[in-house]
Amino acid sequence: MTDTGELLLGVIAFAVLVMALIQVAAIVAGIRLARRVDQIATQLDQDVRPLIVNLTALSSEAARTAALAAKQVERVDQVFGELTQRVDQTLAVAQAFVTGPARQGIAVVAGVKAVIDAFRGIRESSRRRQASRPAVDDEESLFIG
Repeated sequence: MTDTGELLLGVIAFAVLVMALIQVAAIVAGIRLARRVDQIATQLDQDVRPLIVNLTALSSEAARTAALAAKQVERVDQVFGELTQRVDQTLAVAQAFVTGPARQGIAVVAGVKAVIDAFRGIRESSRRRQASRPAVDDEESLFIG
């Protein structure tokens, strides 16, 4: 072999050695990275687990509170429905109490008015009869004879 061939062979061997060292360093770095990721995942799991437990408890408490609020709204709706019904009944009774005597009073006033109108009608008809009689009666009383 020539010196150039041996030199090239040495360069190739050195390059293979450098590549092997780089691969070993990459594997070691990968293992270290995997351990670090595992530690971070474990720590994150330990830190997040209480948060998840608290969120679960909070959501169950919120659901219970929402159910109680819905129940209270139903009760309030029922109370207002009954209140509205009672107010309507009370107003109906009050209206009947007021309008019944008022109608009777109006009927009495209409009856009195009708009686007055009837008397006026009788008076006017007697006046018309007297006015429509011939003036002869007045003349006969003045007649001397």
